[in-house]
Amino acid sequence: CHMKVTKINKVPSFAFESEIYHFCADSCRKAFMADPEKYLKAKKTKRKGLWGRYLDRLNKATGGKPPCCH
Repeated sequence: CHMKVTKINKVPSFAFESEIYHFCADSCRKAFMADPEKYLKAKKTKRKGLWGRYLDRLNKATGGKPPCCH
């Protein structure tokens, strides 16, 4: 669910391939344990960089329509 968790609180965790993953709830941990590759595949995508993030925000703000000058 991509919720931010802090390690200060007692949160469920799971070790997979030498990494420890922390979860907001036990149900999220169980879903991850069932198929870790499903969740990690999306994480390993290439970073977009500043320009890519700017274009994503622009498309979100304009609904994908080009700006119109009046």
